Amino acid sequence: MRVFVTGATGFIGAQVVAQLLAAGHEVLGMSRSDAGAETLAAAGAQVHRAGLEDLDRLRAGAAQADAVIHTAFNHDDFSKFAASCEQDGRVIAALAEALRGSARPLIITSGVGMGERGHGQAAVETVLNLEHRNPRIASELAGVAALESGVDVRVVRLPQVHDTRRQGLVSYLIANSREQGQAAYIGEGLNRWSAAHVSDVALLYRLVLEKGKAGERYHAVAEEGIAARDIAEAVGKGLGVPVRSLAAAEAGAHFGWLALFAGQDMSASAALTKARLGWHPAGPGLIADLTAMDYAAAR
Repeated sequence: MRVFVTGATGFIGAQVVAQLLAAGHEVLGMSRSDAGAETLAAAGAQVHRAGLEDLDRLRAGAAQADAVIHTAFNHDDFSKFAASCEQDGRVIAALAEALRGSARPLIITSGVGMGERGHGQAAVETVLNLEHRNPRIASELAGVAALESGVDVRVVRLPQVHDTRRQGLVSYLIANSREQGQAAYIGEGLNRWSAAHVSDVALLYRLVLEKGKAGERYHAVAEEGIAARDIAEAVGKGLGVPVRSLAAAEAGAHFGWLALFAGQDMSASAALTKARLGWHPAGPGLIADLTAMDYAAAR
């Protein structure tokens, strides 16, 4: 298939492109810059110049493809996270417009929290928690609207995606811990974050393309839940800074925007995803990558 990949030079998108090319698919990769275009061309992909704000160019890219994998997201300023989520909803709607009336799939990206059941239960694929306070719900709402209009929408929900260079929200926790001179968690630090290695996540996107079905949600989760305290301890050891517990009232001052997530339980199951697609994650775990990373280079 000819697949239009947004975010094709990003942390996850670049790995998705490599997966698709290795499996014999043709890739049309989105790039905002000359450097990104050169990287895509060197990898063997075709280039489509566009940015997330250019909806017409995004529609044009989707119109040229047999399928779309949407991994792009504005990570430039997480203090404007809600606005970025609203933008993602508009992007999904635009991509869906180009695919409406066809059987071409649109694979969008969300977070595992959207499947949260509450009461400490791991999030699951069959739940869409419309009451979730995470603004990322905008992505799934846009996906539901597109599905109801006849577009083949499939959702990949992400946990903390990691290697030894980047670890999702944990990367921001590392930066915060360096700035504060201590690594922290809230209360007993028993809230859990799910995780998966970036290579396993990229494989899942390909399997969703090849084997997925319209309206289904898939969890890119290799580790169901790692305690926030264990993550903070690994970060503290890597940075050589003390680790301490914070009261909930201290979280805002210490974490800034990250406080929105620091105390959340973001555990999630991928049992249904594995059964549906035969996905078997094999990459290193989050703590292993945090132990192996070069903290001096992570700035």
